[in-house]
Amino acid sequence: MRVFETIAGLQTYLREARGKTIGLVPTMGALHDGHGSLIKRAVAETDLVVLSIFVNPLQFGPQEDLARYPRTFDGDRQLAESLGVAVIFAPTVESLGIATTTGDQQQTTVLPPASMSEVLCGVYRPGHFQGVATIVTKLFTIVCPDLAYFGEKDAQQLAIIRRLVQDLNLTVTIHGCPIVREPSGLALSSRNQYLSDRQKQAAAVLFRSLQGAVNLYQSGERQVVEILNAAKTILATVPTVKLQYLALVDGATLTPIADLLTDQDQALLAIAAYVGDTRLIDNVMLKTRPPIIAIDGPAGAGKSTVTSQVADGLGLTYL
Repeated sequence: MRVFETIAGLQTYLREARGKTIGLVPTMGALHDGHGSLIKRAVAETDLVVLSIFVNPLQFGPQEDLARYPRTFDGDRQLAESLGVAVIFAPTVESLGIATTTGDQQQTTVLPPASMSEVLCGVYRPGHFQGVATIVTKLFTIVCPDLAYFGEKDAQQLAIIRRLVQDLNLTVTIHGCPIVREPSGLALSSRNQYLSDRQKQAAAVLFRSLQGAVNLYQSGERQVVEILNAAKTILATVPTVKLQYLALVDGATLTPIADLLTDQDQALLAIAAYVGDTRLIDNVMLKTRPPIIAIDGPAGAGKSTVTSQVADGLGLTYL
């Protein structure tokens, strides 16, 4: 496996790989099994996988956790190599042109549609998706991948990137990959490292609340307010979890669904909440059949007794 910090070095290497199918997995590092699932799929579907590791300052607000965001490059490198990654691209802000040693700042940015970037998380993180779209566009331009892999946990980001690719006529194919969860149902996230064991237990209520809404939908309820109230009722059982937003939107356009759902809606139920000082997000698609959920467990062990009990209780389907 090769590691490159400069664009020139990476592109020189990739020129020698002409004719191969290239897969890109963009990350900010602090890799976990959710990232691992993206890497495994990319390795299975392409000839050469580029894993980018870059903590993007453009997507952090002034009061957010840029300085303390977990950086675990040595462990990330070992995991990537064990999963078959061919190349890690770990650029600096200088090599990406975001900032220079003379203090110049990048002025050209990619601005997603306000209808998609200023809703949900965008309300509370102004400029975040502009920062994401700018760096992802840079990565697509630098790597020129055939396919790129993103986690469905960041559903708003995924929808925006798909729109970006469509609007800018980029040739990369975007694959969304299912959320991977701990046995409790908590979605895997690099920010879970901030949580104590007790906070992790509390945070599991996020997915229980979403699944409660799914169960109500599957029982025939189509009133948006009733579905949202079902989730809020479950959330209220753990008062240490502070809801930031809970919303039903179209999964492709992020347009709010106001009153009544139909079976044709691509309805995304999205949530953001604070557990202590840690902001977590999660989501589910409302479907008439149970969603497919990836449950994290011991490698090669299948579903453990604890995992199966939790998953069966949530009405999940196993991968």
